Amino acid sequence: MTSQDSIDLHFKKLFLSNPDSHKGENGKLLIIGGSELFHAASKWSLDTASKIVDMVFYSSVPENNELITLAKKNFWNGIVISRGDIEKYIEEADCVLIGPGMDRSTDTEKITNDLLSKYPDKKWVIDAGALQMIDIKLLNKNHIITPHKKEMILLQKNGFDKENFQGTILLKGKVDTITSQQEKLEITGGNSGMTKGGTGDVLAGLVASLYCKNDALTSSVVGSFVNKKAGDILFEKVGPYFNTSDLVEIIPKALWDQQQQIYKKIQ
Repeated sequence: MTSQDSIDLHFKKLFLSNPDSHKGENGKLLIIGGSELFHAASKWSLDTASKIVDMVFYSSVPENNELITLAKKNFWNGIVISRGDIEKYIEEADCVLIGPGMDRSTDTEKITNDLLSKYPDKKWVIDAGALQMIDIKLLNKNHIITPHKKEMILLQKNGFDKENFQGTILLKGKVDTITSQQEKLEITGGNSGMTKGGTGDVLAGLVASLYCKNDALTSSVVGSFVNKKAGDILFEKVGPYFNTSDLVEIIPKALWDQQQQIYKKIQ
């Protein structure tokens, strides 16, 4: 397994906001996700991202956009946009997360492949439904993909060559395996409470947020570690009896606690 020292090296590389920075300079993320079948998944990514970056742009099917808009009394941390306005916000965003809560449909296939082919130089995190419907020929060095084991098998059946992939793979599991052309790391941690649906959506939102201002490998390593650490913090308090919304709320503590430990080692 990967040593803590190796993980700490990536924490040391993390972008830190400048006290004199202005709104938007600490990351802008666009999230494209959700479907008529899945409502919560993209919202968990959205809630997580809103704690990390300055601006989150969110686009889903009309029903989900309406749900987020109606929830504005409790959520003021993002901008809801229509699918028709996506390209304008892609230009503005530092990174795009696509896939959480998207179904395996022709609509998902079209929007995913159309946008990836049009914006190959953009930073992308490709997750869930988008990953299942992607044309693998469009994958490139700017992409982080976040499959679980079954999705990886599907990708390989479709001709994906993970050995020669120039991007970054975050293979989710009891042990997350992160692979790039430079390095391969295994991240342990987590517990049985994290088998609940949605923990992968939190991870996707976290990794994409970090990728706005960091390199792909560091974003994946730190995101994986923090997601599992947040689950472990909750386990200490309530055992496996927590849900994905609880995980969202503890992510900032898990991230900051680890950063503080790094600072103490440096001093």
